[in-house]
Amino acid sequence: MKNENSFSFINPKKWPFFYGYVVLVFGSIGVLFSIPGQTVGVSVFTDPVKDALGLTRNQFSNAYLIGTLLSAFFVTKAGRLFDKFGARYVAFFAAFFLAVSLIIFSFAEGISDVLKLFLNTKSWFIPFVLLCVLFFLVRFCGQGVLTMASRNMVMMWFDKNRGKVNSISSITVSLGFSSSPILFNYLIDEKGWEVSWQILAVCLFIFSFLILQFYRNKPEDFGLIPDGFLSKKKTKKKNVEIIEVNFTLEEAKKTRAFWMFGLALAFNSFFTTGFTFHVISIFNTQGYDKTEAIAVFLPISIIAISVSTVANILSDYIAHKIYLFIMLFSGIIASIGLLVLDDAMGIYLLIIGLGTYSGLFAVVNAVTWPRYFGREYLGAITGKVMSFLVIASALAPSLFSYCFTSLGSYRYVSYVLIPFLVFLFIGSLSLKKPDKITDK
Repeated sequence: MKNENSFSFINPKKWPFFYGYVVLVFGSIGVLFSIPGQTVGVSVFTDPVKDALGLTRNQFSNAYLIGTLLSAFFVTKAGRLFDKFGARYVAFFAAFFLAVSLIIFSFAEGISDVLKLFLNTKSWFIPFVLLCVLFFLVRFCGQGVLTMASRNMVMMWFDKNRGKVNSISSITVSLGFSSSPILFNYLIDEKGWEVSWQILAVCLFIFSFLILQFYRNKPEDFGLIPDGFLSKKKTKKKNVEIIEVNFTLEEAKKTRAFWMFGLALAFNSFFTTGFTFHVISIFNTQGYDKTEAIAVFLPISIIAISVSTVANILSDYIAHKIYLFIMLFSGIIASIGLLVLDDAMGIYLLIIGLGTYSGLFAVVNAVTWPRYFGREYLGAITGKVMSFLVIASALAPSLFSYCFTSLGSYRYVSYVLIPFLVFLFIGSLSLKKPDKITDK
């Protein structure tokens, strides 16, 4: 039997209160430490990095596209590793290699110059290929594996209180994500983009050590059950049994719920990534400067936190199908906001729609999967869903960029998004919570 406390001084059995709350704290921090690999973290580095490497906006976006798409092919396999080895080791290696990737990224300009000199060429293709590789590393480790492992770990430790606990995590994560562009922008202005990435890498190295100390895979490994402790004697005496229906990935893929929720989450990943990646350029076209563009994340975050807090608490009691419809309606509002962004009302629609969608995204992406499909194969299922999100986030920057450079405005993206949301709305009308016997 493997030692779940190897390389650690912490023993959950001897903790003075339910260890799940420790998992909640460090799992939430783990999601925050994925920010350097998330679009919200990368976007602040877009302009200084592309300028330093001599790439156009389209070339930089395409490198992001290729690197992120490559990572999508491996995220599902990482989900299976989560089921096999648990969150602790998967998250540790994700955080460690994300730090290594950021160190390499900080020397990207020098590496590019050396390769150009060695190959005796000044072609833009050299830094382009280099960025493809680096984007693959940071996106796979950050957005993909570290996020999935940290979030799933928290959900493994709770059942009846899953929604309430996720509300606490969502508030922390939303505040961190909304404030990170401001922090990263300050670091870049004060230290430069190279040193900024090195500082973030050092923080990740430290956190990878904390992962080994505090991350734990599931309560059953320590004689605990989700939500609290139950001794074996008490279990026998009261004949307590936790009944949980678990779907394999293949079984989950046969349900309508898997695809409707998965594609709805992918839309949020697409829209948020495209908008965040080009947020400075989008608002520059409307006469706003860099500081004003970044400031838009604050009201979006306030709405997202408010919505996710209420929705998380209610998620333990109401059908998640309601959340799906609200998400789709919010997406339509946000898309209309981008469509009419030249009008002041467009900004309000964009903020309200994106804030509401993001708030519900935090609930559905964490709570719905274990609620609908169980915990046993949670890694494989969420890994597959994460591949949807990664692919969507890969396509977004390039599509947004080409709409601007070829058609002259970012607003044309909405002509694709609104019909897609209507399609999902119609497809979700007959959706129901999966049942292994009756659902088809």
